[in-house]
Amino acid sequence: GSRASIQTALRTVSLLLLIYLVFTSFWPISALYLAWVIFDWDTPEKGGDGRSPPLPPWWWYHPKGCDPFLSPQLVKTHDLSPSHNYIIGSHPHGILCVGAFCNFVTGSTGFGEMFPGIRPSLTTLAGNFRLPVFREYLMSGGDCTGGGGGRPGVTTLILKNRKGFVRMALQHGAYLVPSFSFGENDLFRQVVFEEGSWMRSIQQRFQKMMGFAPCVFYGRGLTSVRSRGFLPYARPITTVVGEPVTVPKIEDPSCETVDMYHEMYVRSLLKLFNENKTKYGLSETDELHIL
Repeated sequence: GSRASIQTALRTVSLLLLIYLVFTSFWPISALYLAWVIFDWDTPEKGGDGRSPPLPPWWWYHPKGCDPFLSPQLVKTHDLSPSHNYIIGSHPHGILCVGAFCNFVTGSTGFGEMFPGIRPSLTTLAGNFRLPVFREYLMSGGDCTGGGGGRPGVTTLILKNRKGFVRMALQHGAYLVPSFSFGENDLFRQVVFEEGSWMRSIQQRFQKMMGFAPCVFYGRGLTSVRSRGFLPYARPITTVVGEPVTVPKIEDPSCETVDMYHEMYVRSLLKLFNENKTKYGLSETDELHIL
């Protein structure tokens, strides 16, 4: 029922299987695969379009509405010309980026029909491509390397000092497009530790060192909606793609230029959120905070 649960299982099983094979007569399989990974190390930076063979289309495509848990939808507000390149920011991150995965990787919500001539490649953490077998699974959908949360009534995005994507857009002349996945933060529940507790202290120290904070979360279980587990709650996700911000091509943009286009992007994102929040499950008083 859940693509996110399948991903988690695949990561764990593939790693354990390759480790197990090392101690059996099938150890050459693990050795050959390790050699392939070393040889193919840089391919994720190309969006899975390099040497790794793509999987057939049916691997990713599933008919619209077949997932009873998520029911993802994609909403188009402006045309995107295939004559330009784009960087689409996907907010909020959520626990497993389900909205971005369903809408920009699979063919289930009609991205290709809404934006003809544009081929998306989802950017994710480089560490995901260091997991055996799972890296091929990601690259088969065109994923490549790259580098929120909330409380009732408020969605918080850690974006104020995240400007690398804006610099990249300027260097390549790629237009910046905000998108927001309404319902993303409702799929799982995050355990919030009190200020001053030792767990909160660990989270804060980890965030200072790594740039993000580890979290403890849970969803629904297999037996009932009241049980706890790692399946997402039955909440709809609606991803709204906003108006592109026109970006010139500047090979070595100044910090002032990066700041200016970053501010333009944030304003466009806030506008997208406020214009659509009441349409897709939020109230007029809900707010989007940029930290």
